[in-house]
Amino acid sequence: MKRLHALAAAAMLASMGPAFAEVANDAQTLALSNRLDNTTFARDKIEIGNRLAYWTPVFETLLTIMPDGSIKPNLATEWSYNDDNTVLTLKLREGVKFTDGTPFDAEAVKANLEFLKNGTGQNVWMVKSIASYEIVSPSEIKVVLSEPDPALVRNLTLVAGAIASPASLGTEDGAKVPVGTGPYVYNVEQSVVGRQYVYTRNPDYWNSDAFPFEVMTIAPMTDLSARINALKAGQIDVAPVEAQSVAEGEASGMRVTRNPVNWQGVFFADREGKMNPAIADLRVRQALNMAFDTESILKYVEQGYGVVSDQIFPETSTAYVAELDDYYPYDPEKAKALLAEAGHADGLTLKLPEATAFAAYNPIIEQQLKDVGVAVEWVKVAPDALISDITAGKFGVFFFRLGNQSDWGDLLKLAFPSSAWNPLRPEDAKMAALLETAKRASAKDQPAAFQAINRYMVENAWYAPWYRPDAINLTSQEVIEQPIPGNVVTFPQFYRPAE
Repeated sequence: MKRLHALAAAAMLASMGPAFAEVANDAQTLALSNRLDNTTFARDKIEIGNRLAYWTPVFETLLTIMPDGSIKPNLATEWSYNDDNTVLTLKLREGVKFTDGTPFDAEAVKANLEFLKNGTGQNVWMVKSIASYEIVSPSEIKVVLSEPDPALVRNLTLVAGAIASPASLGTEDGAKVPVGTGPYVYNVEQSVVGRQYVYTRNPDYWNSDAFPFEVMTIAPMTDLSARINALKAGQIDVAPVEAQSVAEGEASGMRVTRNPVNWQGVFFADREGKMNPAIADLRVRQALNMAFDTESILKYVEQGYGVVSDQIFPETSTAYVAELDDYYPYDPEKAKALLAEAGHADGLTLKLPEATAFAAYNPIIEQQLKDVGVAVEWVKVAPDALISDITAGKFGVFFFRLGNQSDWGDLLKLAFPSSAWNPLRPEDAKMAALLETAKRASAKDQPAAFQAINRYMVENAWYAPWYRPDAINLTSQEVIEQPIPGNVVTFPQFYRPAE
C-alpha cells in the first residue's frame, strides 16, 4: 500500500479534507490514526486509552508491559518491595539524558511522581498511595507508601511511570511540546495540531534497535470511514475500527488485530436495595444474569469479535478463574423461577439510563428482560452526562462498558465503598476483608487473593457481565502489531515492519 501511485494518493488526501496533513507515509514511517485528538502533553494530564498514543513516543515509562502481560525493566532496571510492601526500591538506568540535555536520575523520577500526585489530571489516583521519597543515589530511589498498593508496579508502565524532563514540568511549553528520554522527538515544525502529529527518531536513544521506524505520525480521525479510506490509500498503516468494518478490511487485504480490553454488561450498584429493594435479593441478581443470551448478542451485534464471560477479569489477569466464565448460563425459565421465588412472579420494573452511546443494546436489554417478566423504565440521559450521572448514584442498575487495567486498579474503581463505579456505596464486610487480604498479600499469595475476590463478585452477582468485546485494528500488509493487554493503543515498540 505504501507504493500507491502518487496521483492516487494525492487524490485520496484531497478527498479526506482537513483530517490529514502533509508528512507522507513510506517504508521508514509508522503512520497511525486515532479516534481522538490529543488534548495536552502536560505531564500531570496525559491519559491512558486512545490518547496514550500521543505521549508514548516521547515519554518513556519506568517499567514496560509486554504483549504477554509480563512487566519488564525500562528506565528502571530493577524494582523490589520490602517485606510489608510499603517501600518500593527502584534502580535506574544510568547514562540516559532527556533531549534537552538534562540527565535522567532519581531527582527526575521524584519530580515526575510529585508533579503527578499534586496535579489535577484524571490519573492522580495511580500515585495516591505514595507518601514520600528517599533518594539513595542518582541511580536509586525508594518510594515510600502510606499503605500497600498492588497496582503501583503496573501503573509505572503507564501514566504513573511516564518521565518528562523536570525543566518542562508545569510550563506552558511543556504542555505543547513534550520533552522526554524516549525513542522519538516531537517535531514541532512538521506537526499540525488537530491534523497530524509527527515524531522523528531520537539519535541518542539508548535502545534504538527496539524501534525500527525512523518516523512516527499520528492523524486524529474521528470518522470511521475516513480512517478506512486512508488505510486503503496507504496514507496510514493502522486504523481502529468497529466489528462491522472487519469484512471490508479483510476484502482489501488488511491484517486484523484483536485485543479484548474492556468488559460490558449490567452493573448492580444497588446491592443494598436503597433505590429498588428487589436488587438487594441475590436471587433477583442471579435471575438477571440468566436473562441475557450473551452468545447471540456477541454474534449478531459484535460479529463474534469478543469473549463471552460471567466474570469481569480477562484471561491475562491473575484474578481470572476459568470456571467462572459460564457460571450463569442463559436460562430464561430458571430466571423466571428465581424471580418468582423472590416474590416477583407478577413482574418487576427496573429504571435504567437510556444513553445514545449504547443505543444498539437498549432494545436488546428491554426485550430479553421482558421475556423473563422484567419491565424497563428508560430515563433519558444526555450523552455528556452519562458517566457523571452514574457515578453520582442516580441509577441503581445500569449498562456500561468499562476498561480493564491491573487487578488492583480495577478493584480500586469498583470494589470499595469509595470507588467511583460503586456509586451507591454499599458496605460489605466480607468484601472488605478480602480486599485487605489482597492488599497486604505477598507476590506469591496475591493471585489466590485476587481470585477469591473475583469468585465472591460472581457468586454474589455484583454484575451481569455479557462479554469482553474486542478492540479491533486494521493494519496494512507492511506492518505487524502486537497489542498490549488492557490497552486499546499499542506502544510504539510493538509495531514492526512485516518481513
